[in-house]
Amino acid sequence: MADKRGGTFDRPYSALNLRLVLALFGLLILSGATAVFAATGHRVVAIACGVLAVAALANVIVVQRQRIQRRRHAPGSHYSLFE
Repeated sequence: MADKRGGTFDRPYSALNLRLVLALFGLLILSGATAVFAATGHRVVAIACGVLAVAALANVIVVQRQRIQRRRHAPGSHYSLFE
């Protein structure tokens, strides 16, 4: 019996859930690094980490919107972290 969600050469599994976890991890680490560098007076590094944290936040938003669209397209489907 074929898997209806994909997993073939033509339609590979989606990595949205894993991408969301990695983006949230990056957001957490970069936000913490921004706070630490700002508190220790390293302004340039704090600004760089802050810019990267904003980019990670944008990535979280984009991935979440894609997950919502996927859920609308295939209601009732449950995806694991790695697919």
